[in-house]
Amino acid sequence: MSDDDDFMMEDDEEYDFDYEDDEQEEPDVDLENKYYSAKARKEDDSEAAIQEFQDVVDTEEEKGDWGFKALKQMVKLSFQLGRYEDVSIPTIRYYEELLTYTKSAVTRNYSEKSINNILDYVSSSDDMAFMEKFYHTTLNSLMDSKNDRLWVKTNLKLAKLWLDRQEYSRLNKILRQLHTSCQKDDGTDDQRKGTHLLEIFALEIQMYTETKNNKKLKEVYQQCLRVKSAIPHPRIMGVIRECGGKMHMGEKSWDQAQTDFFESFKNYDEAGSSQRIQVLKYLVLANMLTESQINPFDSQETKPYKNDPQIVAMTNLVSAYQKKEIREFEKILKENHSAIMGDSFIRTYIDDVLKNIRTQVLIRLIKPYTRIEIPFISKQLNIPVEDVEELLVTLILDKKIAGRIDQIQQRLEIEKQSSDTNRYAAMNEWSSNVASVCKSVLSKAN
Repeated sequence: MSDDDDFMMEDDEEYDFDYEDDEQEEPDVDLENKYYSAKARKEDDSEAAIQEFQDVVDTEEEKGDWGFKALKQMVKLSFQLGRYEDVSIPTIRYYEELLTYTKSAVTRNYSEKSINNILDYVSSSDDMAFMEKFYHTTLNSLMDSKNDRLWVKTNLKLAKLWLDRQEYSRLNKILRQLHTSCQKDDGTDDQRKGTHLLEIFALEIQMYTETKNNKKLKEVYQQCLRVKSAIPHPRIMGVIRECGGKMHMGEKSWDQAQTDFFESFKNYDEAGSSQRIQVLKYLVLANMLTESQINPFDSQETKPYKNDPQIVAMTNLVSAYQKKEIREFEKILKENHSAIMGDSFIRTYIDDVLKNIRTQVLIRLIKPYTRIEIPFISKQLNIPVEDVEELLVTLILDKKIAGRIDQIQQRLEIEKQSSDTNRYAAMNEWSSNVASVCKSVLSKAN
């Protein structure tokens, strides 16, 4: 196993070779033995292992690979011990020394991967002061070495950390710095840095979504759509489209929300992100709100997830919705409460879905009648009489049904046009159309 395996990823045997030297240097066997001897001790005695790794660093005459590897292990072990500020085992000091090796002792690619992995590793700490100091140490070193690419990546990592911990003031400060680094001298966005711009916008969009700043959210979302020169990771586009879908849901633009959630799902799926399941639930939710009769699981992208254990409840919900089986719909909601209603976003809109299905069932229910008892409707819809009356008032005002409510008799009286009235209306329309055609022909003849 390589030492970078301890930092979650990367094979340690990745080097850039210098072809200018005809002869390859012999490996330092003593240093190698010291290093692996120290590594063998770290499970049983971390502090003793740190001392042995220090011996590797002290023994190496010129800064090189073995000292760099030893310092990575020392950073990890001292972090595990949780004694960040301990004078005898100072995590930050080991890390500061490690950063000096990145300037010339190890290759640029190798040092970048190592720093990325170390940052991911220590980001599990709950000590905010330590985290800030650790990242600032990294950023200061990168500014000295003028490594702009890694400076941006490190700031993006730190921004994501503050986002996850809802440290919005700290996040805002970093986002401003990042945005400035992607602008031209005149203050406009540099489209050549489109990929980084989208990563920054993705973090900003998530912040505005969580803080419910819809005005800024819409503004940044539109900026995202104007970036044309980027080749972003599909996960980034998944984030942007998901937030866009939530924004459209807030505006009750169900069709646009459905489109964004579908695009988000496809991107998350391509990235192999587990968030695809959650977004698929949002897609189903938006689909029901559009009152569409097209099953969202009919597409080739979503079909493989139709029987996913986390999705089955939503699949059944769609089926009951499209069949207008109100009692079955409510039963599925009740039996799968945590799977469906456990998400606060879904919970926000489930009342709209219930209103939709009740409306559809009610319209179908009253169709054969000229008058119908409101308590009877209440029983069929399984909701209180007061809720039925409220629903009927909305439908009458929206002109979805023609009728009036008799509150004394507790019934709905539906206005039905006679067949003669319908026939005369049709004839009148036909007559108007004929007159219009005649007038058009005569004007052309003249």
